[in-house]
Amino acid sequence: MARGPSLRILLNLALDSLLALLALPLAVWAAAPGAWPPGGWWAGALPGAVVLLALAGAPLRVPQQYWRFVGPRDLIAVAGASIAAAVAFSAGLHLLGSWRPPNQAFPLIHAATLGLLMAGGRVASLLQASRHAGDASPDAQNVLLVGAAEGTDLFLRALSRDRRALYRVTGILSLRARQAGRRMQGHAILGTVEETEAVLDTLRAEGRLPAVIVLASALSGPALESLLDAADRHGVPVRRAPAPTTLAPAGGAEGRQVELRPVSIEDLLDRPQVPLDREGMARLVQGRRVLVTGAGGTIGGELARQVAALGPASLTLLDHGEYVLYEIDLELREKHPQVARRAVLADVRDEARIRRLFEEIRPELVFHAAALKHVPMVENDPLEGLLTNALGTRIVADAARAVGTTAMVFISTDKAVNPTSVMGASKRLAEMYCQAFDREARAARGDEARQGKQGMRCITVRFGNVLGSTGSVVPLFRRQLERGGPLTVTHPDMRRYFMTVREAVGLVLQASVVGSTDPENMPPELADGGIFVLDMGEAVKIVDLARRMIRLAGLRPEEDVEIRFTGLRPGEKLFEELFHGKEAPRPTAYPGLLVATPRTADAALVGRAIDEIATAARGGSPRVALQQLGRLVPEFEHAPEGTVATR
Repeated sequence: MARGPSLRILLNLALDSLLALLALPLAVWAAAPGAWPPGGWWAGALPGAVVLLALAGAPLRVPQQYWRFVGPRDLIAVAGASIAAAVAFSAGLHLLGSWRPPNQAFPLIHAATLGLLMAGGRVASLLQASRHAGDASPDAQNVLLVGAAEGTDLFLRALSRDRRALYRVTGILSLRARQAGRRMQGHAILGTVEETEAVLDTLRAEGRLPAVIVLASALSGPALESLLDAADRHGVPVRRAPAPTTLAPAGGAEGRQVELRPVSIEDLLDRPQVPLDREGMARLVQGRRVLVTGAGGTIGGELARQVAALGPASLTLLDHGEYVLYEIDLELREKHPQVARRAVLADVRDEARIRRLFEEIRPELVFHAAALKHVPMVENDPLEGLLTNALGTRIVADAARAVGTTAMVFISTDKAVNPTSVMGASKRLAEMYCQAFDREARAARGDEARQGKQGMRCITVRFGNVLGSTGSVVPLFRRQLERGGPLTVTHPDMRRYFMTVREAVGLVLQASVVGSTDPENMPPELADGGIFVLDMGEAVKIVDLARRMIRLAGLRPEEDVEIRFTGLRPGEKLFEELFHGKEAPRPTAYPGLLVATPRTADAALVGRAIDEIATAARGGSPRVALQQLGRLVPEFEHAPEGTVATR
């Protein structure tokens, strides 16, 4: 044991022993003021009281208590040790036939006196520490605390133990109206979070406007948006308290400084947690050979993480980018070392390579996330987009089917609906092939099942933007903010659907479970197949997103940071859509999942057309390739300069 802790424990024993010596005469006097024991009685009684307290406190670890951080459990242990020591002392007097106070309540009085002295010493130490903690910094900022009772209490306790506190709480806003007017640890609850504007007005009038508003509990969506608006009008930044596990006070955390963190843009989405069939996901993945294409990308990487956590027999990570593949492979090696894993450098457009690889690995489950997804860049190099997104998907699907893969999951995009870009149209062509593929597998499944064979399911999942994905607007805005602006937005009316990458991939796995269900047990709305579409909620205006990110950085839109409109880029349109006009959306029994009514095509016909487009692309003939693409995707209205067409 270290020297410091040993000395502390001995000091605690010495202090408790002194309190035991003091408690005995006080208890005797309180029990029988007129009856005082003979002088020789004390010579044995006082050491006995000390020894008995030490013996009673040892199992309850009373000597190891940290007096400055005493809590309810510590005080309960003190009470238990006091009662046990007092009862043992009275029993000893009875057995030895020594002098005893005539009051029959002496054991109870002795226990109460001893317990009060011991608890009082600890509480006094706690109060003394609290008087000098949390206010050491003369330039501490005044903060307005916002949150539920539990989170607020935890933050206040952590702040009180911070000897270099940078923040001084001047008031609290609660999440419940019934708490208004009360006090918490001496701090007044000034109102509710809905009354932020009025409270800030009052504090400004009194000259007590806080320097920072601190969120001590979870707050998101419209409530957070309203609070940010009120704070913005008063020029007060909003920050989040550290995570509860970071705030939790402990003896080893003495003197640790409380540090605030920024509010994240994800908090403003206000997307409710969707219940997922985790058991179904485990049944789908556990013990199976799984392959993820595009594993170094945002979606592919998150798929690899969640799949690895479900315990596959093996996990193959495929990507054509060396560094991103190295990164995800290293991450999974550290987090899931028990999963058999293989990182493969390969291009999904290399048919011979993909076929050899699939024959070697023989994956049972394939997640196809590899794609070129940046609209303007694919417009600059349309043939590359066609080869990767359309031909690459056909090659992966054909290779998977050839080796008996149970299911292939294809990741699509909302840009495939009424596409105006080559990227969107190429993904729609890939959707058509996968839909036709899946429909043929469904039709043949009955015959194959009777012959003991299993047809491969081809499950398509379509969704919009994920926050923070490579090349998306959120990382762009963050980089622009770091440079001081301006934030560039293509058009004031530009809208997009957003969800977090973790939520999107969770729903992709959920769709995989539902789509892999045996047809005989499948819900009626899914019997004819179709495209799974993630419920993305309401579309968000990009200019509003820019304003929110500026506010979250503690700055003011248009004053501190300019928002500049640059015009639509090649292939872009103002509004993205999740359903084509002929794809009547149907709800499912699974929250967060919708189904687009399938628009069928012949797989062989689509496959031949994809090969023709690939031939034109490899031959460097973009006009021929795009003409063929337009014939296959009749709703494709190419807008190389961008379009302002609405739905």
